[in-house]
Amino acid sequence: MRDSRPKKRAAALGSAGVLVTATLIAGAVAAPVASATADTHQGKDREARGVAIAAARAAKTDIDWQDCPADWNLAKPIQCGWVSVPLDYAKPEGKQIKLAVDRIASTGTKGERQGALLYNPGGPGGSGLRFPARVTSKNPVWANTAKAYDFVGFDPRGVGKSAPISCADPQEFVKAPKMDPVPRSEADKLVQRKLAREYAEGCYERSGAMLPHMTTPNSARDLDVIRAALGEKKLNFLGVSYGTYLGAVYATLFPGHVRRMVVDSVVNPSREKIWYQANLDQDVAFEGRWKDWQDWVAANDAVFHLGATRDAVQAQWLKLRATAEKKPLGGVVGPAELIGFFQSAPYYDSAWVPVATVFSQYVAGDTQALVDAAAPDLSDTAGNAASENGNAVYTAVECTDAKWPTSWRKWDRDNTRLHADHPFMTWANAWMNLPCATWPVKQQTPVNVKSGKGLPPVLIVQAERDAATPYAGAVELHRRLEGSRLITEKGAGSHGVTGLVNSCVNDRVDTYLLTGRVDRSDVTCAPHATPKP
Repeated sequence: MRDSRPKKRAAALGSAGVLVTATLIAGAVAAPVASATADTHQGKDREARGVAIAAARAAKTDIDWQDCPADWNLAKPIQCGWVSVPLDYAKPEGKQIKLAVDRIASTGTKGERQGALLYNPGGPGGSGLRFPARVTSKNPVWANTAKAYDFVGFDPRGVGKSAPISCADPQEFVKAPKMDPVPRSEADKLVQRKLAREYAEGCYERSGAMLPHMTTPNSARDLDVIRAALGEKKLNFLGVSYGTYLGAVYATLFPGHVRRMVVDSVVNPSREKIWYQANLDQDVAFEGRWKDWQDWVAANDAVFHLGATRDAVQAQWLKLRATAEKKPLGGVVGPAELIGFFQSAPYYDSAWVPVATVFSQYVAGDTQALVDAAAPDLSDTAGNAASENGNAVYTAVECTDAKWPTSWRKWDRDNTRLHADHPFMTWANAWMNLPCATWPVKQQTPVNVKSGKGLPPVLIVQAERDAATPYAGAVELHRRLEGSRLITEKGAGSHGVTGLVNSCVNDRVDTYLLTGRVDRSDVTCAPHATPKP
């Protein structure tokens, strides 16, 4: 499941985490023989030398900052530029790709400035280029940090402006309605399996040269080259959702290069979780947060008229789903499209009111409002291309990062079992990730995330009931990074905590980024304000 924003795709729509494992990595992968281990170490040594060469080159070159191209929609005083990185760090003198970066200067005095703060919003597949707009929009949550840091965003490799990859024709990718993700027969499963296999083949046909290099470790190496190009001796980094895994891998590979690191809404970094099992864990967490939203809708029945109990709201959902399965709304909104729209509520509290409002309008007789909200816009070719690209990167990174089960029997058994008690997201998520079962390039072994020499305290922020990145992930990363501190937003579940208004969290993030200080022990914060209809 994409854990940066809801997604639609050819086979079904899916999930983050998202936001984005494997019992397979723990149990189903044979131990490598000694010679293979030696080759792996040799490869890692080559890549370590390669990133050092690329970083030194970038430090000499600097970034030629210019006004941003008009079609990037990034107005002055934001500036844009490019950083060249090797496609393959084992061959640093080989093919180079250009990564798009942007920045806005710190707003404080010269004495207040502490360098650059780099940002990744998640995905895999999310663009960070909107990050400097937090300053131009005068976002109060970030006002103190903006005095000290240049805000620097970038498109990771394969994303947006940075050598973008593709797996399907964007207009075909967004067409609706898709198949109902919940299979009614073995025949339905066969169709979905065929779609997933064709999607994987499409990735190879359209982007085959990039696929072997679309990994989190390579994106972490890119991050170090960007750091060097900025003239920064050490990295200041804010990662949300998948960005937390990118940060964790960076901290493992370059512990002495980290100055400050905030990770928010944490992907479980365990090798046993990346990525197959992490997606199954999401299904369980999504069901819990879906119920939280239904409880809130029921508590506000006087506004929404969808039922005064969770069961009543669920009954309305099942009725809507059955109606759309029988005959897609407006000819385009079936169950898959409904999940694409409704899943934003368990993702983000900011979606609670809009989703409930559209649902309420539908029950009151206004079908068009729901069609407008959930159907693709075929006229939005740029948006559709971005959507297809984001999904392609999500798939490429998760499928290449780790070894996935190739046995359909395992996928079928695991998802059938989970669906029984967690039906909201399970099958949609399964079909979205199934291309990894037939992935056409070699799948890697995930980095063993851990502390290293010189790593300073890392600040970890997590909502207790996050759906896209379940809470156990934050606990696991905290355990692996010595000296880290965990801030838990108790009873809350919105994905992405640092951007919300909660002084208990905001003040500590500011203090850490401005001074490097963390609390003497972990902290539990009360939840941010519940949305009001």
